[in-house]
Amino acid sequence: MTEQEMIQLKYSGELSTLTDYINVSVQAIGILIAGIIIWRLIIRYQNKKLNTRFKSDYFESSYSKHWRK
Repeated sequence: MTEQEMIQLKYSGELSTLTDYINVSVQAIGILIAGIIIWRLIIRYQNKKLNTRFKSDYFESSYSKHWRK
């Protein structure tokens, strides 16, 4: 594209809409990536929380521990 074509596109308004579309698409992709990262961090936090959860020993008895013997 030559300089004269760029100047004509700029003053006709076509170039400014193109940059607007590019900005919106970059923002949308950024939001999607940020959402996926936050989603994965929340999943990791929940998995750690479930692993460190208190396990009750209510059902643990001498019979349940040695039932195969």
